Amino acid sequence: MKNKIQIIDDKVCPLEFAVNSISGKWKIPIIWQINEGKKRPSEFLKGIGKVDRRVLNQHLKEMEESGILTKTSYPEVPPRVEYSLTPLGDELVKALWLLNDWGKLLIEKNNELWV
Repeated sequence: MKNKIQIIDDKVCPLEFAVNSISGKWKIPIIWQINEGKKRPSEFLKGIGKVDRRVLNQHLKEMEESGILTKTSYPEVPPRVEYSLTPLGDELVKALWLLNDWGKLLIEKNNELWV
C-alpha cells in the first residue's frame, strides 16, 4: 500500500504547479506592472496601492526563484534594484492575456444573469 501512496504523491499536475507559482494576492498585479514597463519596487508600491512593502518583497523573491522575474542590482548610492520578466515570464503574460479574455466572458455571462 505504501508504494501506491508514493506514486500518487510523485505525480505533478502542470496546471496546479502553474497556479501555485502565481498564487498570492499581489503577484498578478506585479506582473502587469512589470509588463507595462515599471521595474522598481517603489513603482510597484505606487501602482498597486495597498500592498505592504514586506509582502511585495516576498512576492518578488518568490517569482524570482520560480524563474518568472530577474532582479538586477546596481552598485549605486542609494542602491537601485530593477526587475524584469524572463522569457518564462513573457510566456506567463501571454497566458494571462488569454485568462483575461476568459474573464471578460465570465463578466458578460454574469451581466446577462442579473439583467
